[in-house]
Amino acid sequence: MDKIKYLSRIRLFDELELEELKKIEQDTPIDVMKRRTIITSPHMKQQFLYLVKSGKVRLYKVSEDGKELTLDILGAGHVFGAVGTFTTGSEGVYAETWEDSLICKIDRTQFQKIIHDKPDIALKFIEILSIRVKEMEELLEHMAHSSARKRLLFLLYKLSEKFGIVVEAAEDWRQLEISITHQELANMTGSIRETVTGLLNDLTQEGIVRKAAPRKLLQIHLGRLIEELEIGSKRI
Repeated sequence: MDKIKYLSRIRLFDELELEELKKIEQDTPIDVMKRRTIITSPHMKQQFLYLVKSGKVRLYKVSEDGKELTLDILGAGHVFGAVGTFTTGSEGVYAETWEDSLICKIDRTQFQKIIHDKPDIALKFIEILSIRVKEMEELLEHMAHSSARKRLLFLLYKLSEKFGIVVEAAEDWRQLEISITHQELANMTGSIRETVTGLLNDLTQEGIVRKAAPRKLLQIHLGRLIEELEIGSKRI
């Protein structure tokens, strides 16, 4: 397995030269994790920064009545976890592999050595955290003040930013390269599955979402979705 190739895909390290990556590589062990493996939980001591080399990781909380609320889905290049005073804002939550994934972890001593040798990584780390905080603030604002329809539209927009690929450039269609169920969409929007199913049927009729066939990946017309989000914001 070419660990250097995977390290270069991590946003924290994507501006480093090959020789610098080789120095870091020996300090970043790689773990192959099967789908639905719990990586961290609120009951585990936060000792590592985790880097998603490939695959996807779900961050979620569990309510007092046992319901799961998905906070985010991280793809290749994302960072989560905490070591000492270095935190990504994901402490106190569960982190579970959404699919088979390659994850590497860095402990406090290793991370301090890395940023001591390469201070630019510390600046990159701050940049990543700033983006994460902004995304979480947007999510919480929509969860608190938006309708179920707008929460779903906003979620689909954020998923298209992370996992969308162009399928018809002229028509502005994006396909989500992530398999996600109606129940999982409900968990991420604070809704119930029946509500999400009804909303997706409406969005399909409006030409905002579509599937090429049953069990296929969801496709989004980005222009129409953004237009509807802007219209929706005026209704609130």
